[in-house]
Amino acid sequence: MHPNRAFVWKDRDSMLDLVREVAFCTICADGPILVHAPVVVRSPDRILFHVARGNRASSRLDGARAIASCVGPEAYISPDWYGTADQVPTWNYVAVEAEGPLRRLDQAELTQQLEDLSAEQEARLAPKPPWTRAKMSPGRFEGLLKAIIGFELKIEDLRGTLKLGQNKSEAERLGAADGLAALDPEMARLMLQKAIPAPGGGDRA
Repeated sequence: MHPNRAFVWKDRDSMLDLVREVAFCTICADGPILVHAPVVVRSPDRILFHVARGNRASSRLDGARAIASCVGPEAYISPDWYGTADQVPTWNYVAVEAEGPLRRLDQAELTQQLEDLSAEQEARLAPKPPWTRAKMSPGRFEGLLKAIIGFELKIEDLRGTLKLGQNKSEAERLGAADGLAALDPEMARLMLQKAIPAPGGGDRA
């Protein structure tokens, strides 16, 4: 996370909202081990994910300590936009890290994780009728389940960065947001708000 205290993000609920909204994390464990996986947030202290059984990391995750890194909106900021001299380029971004031990899920837990994941993602596609595994041929889901392994990360530490120009003057921040507006309206809105909107609101994080 960014060391500047101006960017420290402390609202646990909104940090987990970002992870839930992005729903895809990079998970780094002892080794080093690195996997990319879709995730389900089980508030307030668990993140569930699955990886392919054939992934070389799959046999090394159970019991390991890991960090799940989730990156939200991000954008390059040109110093020209600030309207003041002697500025340098930077990158604004929103990110969350969840750290804790990993535990392998049993088959029932893995099944529930997949159902929760598909239900959350299918809900975003409304008004399309949601997909469920009931649409699959008998036995097909259970057969495919053998190809993946699920894990739970117990969140012992949750850290966040909201780097949205809070260290700049109001005029500089507004100038940068205006310069970015046509290229990345989402980040420009976040810079104006200096916060992540709640999921389901007018602006999605």
